[in-house]
Amino acid sequence: MTLDQYRSHVKVYFDPLVSIAIKCRLTPNFFTIAALVASAAAGVLFWQNLLLWGVIAVALNAFCDAMDGAVAREMKIQSKRGDFLDHAVDRYADIFIICGLFAGGMVPWPIGVFALTGVLMSSYLGTQAQAVGVGRYYGGLLGRADRLVLIMLVGIIDLLFPMSWLGLTWIGWMLVLFGVFGHYTAFQRFAYVWAKVE
Repeated sequence: MTLDQYRSHVKVYFDPLVSIAIKCRLTPNFFTIAALVASAAAGVLFWQNLLLWGVIAVALNAFCDAMDGAVAREMKIQSKRGDFLDHAVDRYADIFIICGLFAGGMVPWPIGVFALTGVLMSSYLGTQAQAVGVGRYYGGLLGRADRLVLIMLVGIIDLLFPMSWLGLTWIGWMLVLFGVFGHYTAFQRFAYVWAKVE
């Protein structure tokens, strides 16, 4: 289950915004860099335990991340360089956001590291599939869109209904989920690619 497979259904809602962006001469790279800045801001805000503002910054990151590709496709200026930049920024965004969550003391650092490695390895294996000739593979339990939506939802739940169970808050259990599902997704992607290559 990943939300990435529903991108085509969401496209209709982004089309008017894409048209406005093009009229304002906003380039795909503008949105890519804006996504990076938003993720860095989210990391700092989470580190400072400003949860609501961190969630808003994550929402801005998600919006800009969706817009850069949509604008590039509409303008027909997709390029390998832009794709490379987008993926590099996505990985830094993952690092900023997750490190911010555990650097601020919301969760013990071992859980944060467990979540971060799961996220990075699942993302890495998705693109490494292309490097060995299989093509990009984003299958598995937890994709980037899923993580961003969960961070926003759980962040709001944590604000409205704070709780602690076995020493972990909603945010803490979310990062446990990221770690477990991230590593499981990495294993799924590894197994898929391994079966495809000689």
